[in-house]
Amino acid sequence: MEFDTIAAVATPMGEGGIAVIRVSGPDAIEVVDKIYRGKRKLSTVESHTIHYGHLYDPQTGERVEEVLVSVMRAPRTFTREDVVEVNCHGGIVSVERVLELILDNGARLAEPGEFTKRAFLNGRIDLSQAEAVIDLIRAKTDKAMKVALNQVEGKLSRLIRKLRQNLIEAMAHIEVTLDYPEHDVEEVTQNFLREKCTEVKEEIGRLLQTARQGKILREGLSTAIIGRPNVGKSSLLNSLVQEEKAIVTDVAGTTRDVIEEYVNVRGVPLRLIDTAGIRETEDIVEKIGVEKSRQLLQEADLVLLVLNYNEPLTPDDYAIFDATKGFQVIVIVNKVDLPQRIDLDEVRRHFPNRPLILTSAREETGIDQLERAIADLFFSGRVQQDDLTYVSNARHIQLLRQAERAVDDAISGIDNLMPIDMVQIDIKKAWELLGEVIGESVGEDLIDQIFSQFCLGK
Repeated sequence: MEFDTIAAVATPMGEGGIAVIRVSGPDAIEVVDKIYRGKRKLSTVESHTIHYGHLYDPQTGERVEEVLVSVMRAPRTFTREDVVEVNCHGGIVSVERVLELILDNGARLAEPGEFTKRAFLNGRIDLSQAEAVIDLIRAKTDKAMKVALNQVEGKLSRLIRKLRQNLIEAMAHIEVTLDYPEHDVEEVTQNFLREKCTEVKEEIGRLLQTARQGKILREGLSTAIIGRPNVGKSSLLNSLVQEEKAIVTDVAGTTRDVIEEYVNVRGVPLRLIDTAGIRETEDIVEKIGVEKSRQLLQEADLVLLVLNYNEPLTPDDYAIFDATKGFQVIVIVNKVDLPQRIDLDEVRRHFPNRPLILTSAREETGIDQLERAIADLFFSGRVQQDDLTYVSNARHIQLLRQAERAVDDAISGIDNLMPIDMVQIDIKKAWELLGEVIGESVGEDLIDQIFSQFCLGK
């Protein structure tokens, strides 16, 4: 495919030691050569080498920057085009001047994700690998990064291609049977198709089993810390984050707004939300905070329900018990460093199958048990297998579910002795759906939508 030459800043904007401006396209080397002066012209240097020099404005002859320039020739580059990366000082003014020079001399500003989009369109990576690039950038834990890296390296793609190959073999067998019916042994054909389709269905099922964990690793677990005022919700947040993020006082109702913070709990990214204490109040500001707390409770993947060890249960506590029914709840009884006044048997009666953790935020006890309970609740065993292929992308999950249904329909058709050309319709549908995962059968609008989520310069 033919493209023009694009450029963008590949490093975060702001002050830093070094900034990188990436240029890709058929005229990338020529564009930078117009403004670069060093020992040799960039058009004459070897590929995958780096060169020291200065950038000059060709209109005024003014020296603009001191740079190191990397030259990488097609096709051995990320985009499979000529790529030049200009390393300059990381100040805002410096970066803007260099980018402006490059754009004035033949390049255009890249769209979000356009470098990765070109890598996909030029066959360097498939669509699932391209989508994993943004997951790799956004990864908040080592485990999430490892899952994304496996996908960038093509682990999911290879598995999807293997499944599609099985379906192609099934379709090829059907075509031969239709063309040469005199050689068809019906029972042999049915057994062959059932075996191929069953193998594909089982593998898709294994992938979908990882979907819940993979989605959590990718997006984080929305975790609401809920309880009435002054039970220690903010202290718990500070203990998990290991930083004083929330104000902690003995005055009830200190937290009036929502505080959010990401934290890594044994490889699980948690989006912790410290909410205002839920209670009936006449304070207008606190009332708004309580209402926000109730809304966030409805959106949470996990609820950390905090109670006070030093106080008996109150009507507000019972109201919260009712509000959290049907949610994934871990009950935390805080302030165990004080005398017990709470009825723990009554708490267990309301939450018979939920973890109950005793903590003291002041003495920082019980936090390890809480972290273990969170990991066990969402990742009971299987997540520890580092070589497992996780499906974490919502688009992939939806396509795999549709493909599983199509294969299931094909197996039902075989078992019900339907004509094999009818069975082939379902097999082909599954093959096409799997192709959408890796981008081998996907529309231009979807491609544009996917890459529009990327940052500029990636």
